[in-house]
Amino acid sequence: MDQSNRYANLNLTEKDLIAGGRHVLCAYIMKPKAGFGNFLQTAAHFAAESSTGTNVEVSTTDDFTRGVDALVYEIDEAQQLMKIAYPIELFDRNIIDGRAMIASFLTLTIGNNQGMGDVEYAKMHDFYVPPAYLKLFDGPSTTIKDLWRVLGRPVVDGGFIVGTIIKPKLGLRPQPFANACYDFWLGGDFIKNDEPQGNQVFAPFKETVRLVNDAMRRAQDETGQAKLFSFNITADDHHEMVARGEYILETFAENADHIAFLVDGYVAGPAAITTARRTFPKQYLHYHRAGHGAVTSPQSKRGYTAFVLSKMARLQGASGIHTGTMGYGKMEGEAADRAMAYMITEDSAFGPYFRQEWLGMNPTTPIISGGMNALRMPGFFKNLGHSNLIMTAGGGAFGHLDGGAAGAKSLRQAEQCWKEGADPVAFAKEHREFARAFESFPHDADALYPNWRGQLGLAA
Repeated sequence: MDQSNRYANLNLTEKDLIAGGRHVLCAYIMKPKAGFGNFLQTAAHFAAESSTGTNVEVSTTDDFTRGVDALVYEIDEAQQLMKIAYPIELFDRNIIDGRAMIASFLTLTIGNNQGMGDVEYAKMHDFYVPPAYLKLFDGPSTTIKDLWRVLGRPVVDGGFIVGTIIKPKLGLRPQPFANACYDFWLGGDFIKNDEPQGNQVFAPFKETVRLVNDAMRRAQDETGQAKLFSFNITADDHHEMVARGEYILETFAENADHIAFLVDGYVAGPAAITTARRTFPKQYLHYHRAGHGAVTSPQSKRGYTAFVLSKMARLQGASGIHTGTMGYGKMEGEAADRAMAYMITEDSAFGPYFRQEWLGMNPTTPIISGGMNALRMPGFFKNLGHSNLIMTAGGGAFGHLDGGAAGAKSLRQAEQCWKEGADPVAFAKEHREFARAFESFPHDADALYPNWRGQLGLAA
């Protein structure tokens, strides 16, 4: 059934829709399935399925219902682009406080339309939220400024937080895990659980928490510096998440502000993020996106992009979210992904299709992980243009020949090298831990700095 007369209006302009302030705008790359309708007909059917329509005319439709139709307002068949305007009245709101929810946003914009028989594929690449809808989202309550404050740094341009992930991600018992934390903290700032670490039978949660607390206290006494840890509290059950969080805060006591809570936001969903955001508003909320590649990977033609995921995370209230390494590490991504970092940190930023005004909503920190080490970081910072982020280098710290503490120092020195605009090989001659990174990661050293061996006089 051709529904383009009702669910498409190509006379609408994006400028007018934004000025009106009553629509969420979404940009998709879409391909109709062969043998069905043309591009516009398929796009209109997609908008219908995403809002008020069905495959037949129904007797319950009235004039008001037609007033909240989602509308296709722009198409570019050559680029496979369709843009849809969703009236904000369509989206579900809490009965307790009238707030908006990402679950509803996804149900409409990425819901049944992903399984439509006449759509070969459709993937959201960007969306725009008007002020009237934006104000209904929580946004972050805690930011990187709170972590800088704990570390005794300026709260403006406080710089790089040197972090790691204790490896292996599974298999360590509580005491070896805590020992690794202590070793890294002698040189670094921040440690996070890897995404599956929780309450395994060989590493009981409460015992691990107690021993990490002891390791933090000893490292702080040894170095005279504050240390940070991000604990995974992800669970299917709201009560389990709260129980984990409360036990951690009770154990760390006066160091509670040194603790972030990590939530696997893709696999556990918006409800888990909101549980942490609202139950523990004073804790830094660390959004781990494990599993997101199932829909965000460039190889996938359905779902939404990593850019869209990051933008939704800021709306939900994530203090920080993993944004990949922008092509400088082992995970999928490219240098152009810096637009993702700008979208979640700036008050006004351009996406692939829309400019978003955040109207003072707190920023979300880019958390960089996945195959990074000190040698890759000068180029990464140069591409991004700043170092106000958290980097969690697992192998990049514990793969250093001199151990985790030296690995942490090499990461800190990499930021210093970039800030000074120094040649990394020349810089290494006067900074031992950074120099030893060349020997620790010779494959990267050969690829990035082909003449390093002769200049440094080192053999790997």
